[in-house]
Amino acid sequence: MNRIALNALPSLLPVLLLAGALPVHAQNVAASATAASEVPLIERAKIFGNASKSGANISPDGKWLSWIAPRDGVLNVWVAPSSDLARAKPLTEEKSRPIRSSFWAPDSNTVLFIQDKGGDENFLLYGVDVVSGKQTNYTPFEKTRVQIVNISSKVKDRILIGVNNRDPKWHDVHSLDLKTGKLTLVQQNDGYAGFLADEQLKLRLTIKARADGGATYYRIVDGKIETTPVTEVGLDDSQTTAPLGFTTDGKTLYWTDSRNRNTSALLAQDVASGKTTVVAEDPRADISNALQDKRTGRVLAYGVDYLKQEYVPLTEELKADLAYLKKNIKGQFFLSSRNEADDKWLITVDPVTAPSSTWLYDRKAKKLSQLYVSRPELEGAPLAAMHPQEIKSRDGLTLVSYLTLPKSVDAAGTGKAAKPVPLVLMVHGGPWARDRYGYNSYHQWLANRGYAVLSVNYRGSTGFGKNFISAADLQWGRKMHDDLLDAVDWAVKNGITTSDKVAIMGGSYGGYATLAGLAFTPTTFACGVDIVGPSNLFTLLQTIPPYWEAGKQQFYKRMGDPTTEEGKALLKERSPLNFAADIQRPLLIGQGAKDPRVNVRESVQIVDAMKAKNIPVTYVEFPDEGHGFARPVNNIAFNAVTENFLGKCLGGRAEPIGGTIKASTAQVKYGAEFAPGLVEALK
Repeated sequence: MNRIALNALPSLLPVLLLAGALPVHAQNVAASATAASEVPLIERAKIFGNASKSGANISPDGKWLSWIAPRDGVLNVWVAPSSDLARAKPLTEEKSRPIRSSFWAPDSNTVLFIQDKGGDENFLLYGVDVVSGKQTNYTPFEKTRVQIVNISSKVKDRILIGVNNRDPKWHDVHSLDLKTGKLTLVQQNDGYAGFLADEQLKLRLTIKARADGGATYYRIVDGKIETTPVTEVGLDDSQTTAPLGFTTDGKTLYWTDSRNRNTSALLAQDVASGKTTVVAEDPRADISNALQDKRTGRVLAYGVDYLKQEYVPLTEELKADLAYLKKNIKGQFFLSSRNEADDKWLITVDPVTAPSSTWLYDRKAKKLSQLYVSRPELEGAPLAAMHPQEIKSRDGLTLVSYLTLPKSVDAAGTGKAAKPVPLVLMVHGGPWARDRYGYNSYHQWLANRGYAVLSVNYRGSTGFGKNFISAADLQWGRKMHDDLLDAVDWAVKNGITTSDKVAIMGGSYGGYATLAGLAFTPTTFACGVDIVGPSNLFTLLQTIPPYWEAGKQQFYKRMGDPTTEEGKALLKERSPLNFAADIQRPLLIGQGAKDPRVNVRESVQIVDAMKAKNIPVTYVEFPDEGHGFARPVNNIAFNAVTENFLGKCLGGRAEPIGGTIKASTAQVKYGAEFAPGLVEALK
């Protein structure tokens, strides 16, 4: 692989994904819409429609480039000779559901991608021959979700995949012959969370969940799992400690490891002796990724993402490359793909206030050549700057957050608001995930409508060490919510907004936070937008997918254990459904009918509870979507409703809903009359 990924061995815990001035009086906020009107309105479709190109990869032999781009309005895989992009051709012909990523087979003859049906997350693996265009479904099974176990640059004709068609809870490891499509069983999985293979595609390590939420690792020797553990990891370290991958010779195993420290360090372990050496660590944040030598597998550089992503070189050669890129690129950059010879890199550049672009970097010639701009229709648009912030929680934690201000109150992009404006608190999903610095479509859209936008890495967010994650244990709807309230207080005290003009919005856990905000603190937020958020933590845990079995104990330890009386009481008091009668402010809910993570029942339950109490709520359901809205027509439709809903609630600008609902599969199940323009749009 191009670089060691931090999910080389699957995590036990899946994610449910998506001092200042005195407060200023509310009357100052009303002027924001007038000031914002001087900034040109960016069309919704330009922000949330299909990107022109994205997700580029260079083939291992360097002869081809692949990317994702529309074909007849639907995202498909395209390919071109790396020397002549004008000869680009589409490789796939999906008609409705977009393909969102692809990757190369090690033989450079096939582009691989995974695809589900309507958002059910039963992802199957497909391959398309670059020359002939023949497409093969490598895993033609029902109710099956494929996992990639390992793709090696040293073995060209096959890869290792996990398939749960025998037992939906566990993925058996198979060797896939890329030419014939033949699957050969390598390891039946009788209760293991995942497997790690070396560059010869030999299974070397496996992980098993413990009853306390921790994990036990076992060696695999000659195809047999040993009974004596190699090492143990407790609950606190379970999300911040994992093996990453072997060097080419199999003698060194890299780990990300937080044991005996807070943030994850990058460790190199001598397999024979078991001795470990610290390669890199940072007290601010976990080591986020590692760049390895294509020939030896030795780590050449690593990444740290605290306020922003940073690459740190470990060799003089990489130091020179990174210095050249930093000097010649305006904006944050990411190394997204490399060929096997390692002389051609694909670099993604994110200026934040301009659309991202992808470049080819010739290492030998020290030359950068632009391949494409992802969204050329946004070039010259009034995009707003993003500003990292460190906000203190009431109990002293540092909440790394990101603030975007509308250009109407911060034309120069200083991060200081000339006057308070309405604010949208955007809460990320997971909750074991994080917000990052960079171009953010929701930040740009909402800022353009006249709102300040604040995203907060509340406790439980990943990347900031194990202590920060563990501080959220059993704190759903309590201290995790307090962090969000503390961030809002910070924004009010710093003159960014006023306390009566704050909306809360988010997807997955962010949707839960929205429901919790309106139910547990019913007068704090002016309104809320919940996207695929759970309302009842009991039913959420009852309906998690079977292939999350290995992570179930971590859910119980970190959320609340439904098998104990104490846990039941906790889950009951943290479920917004049980406090739906307390909701006072307008609520908009969006849900995918096929969501396997947050079942559609989660939204239906709270809508029914609010209907029974005659509390206004608007509910929009999409029959062909799952955990979030993948089809642009559906995303645009829901966002059209959202911005008109927010316009009534906060006073910002909005494009009319127009024909977006009719162009989508949206079904307005309840409350169209509570969302401005929705009744008319349905006619």
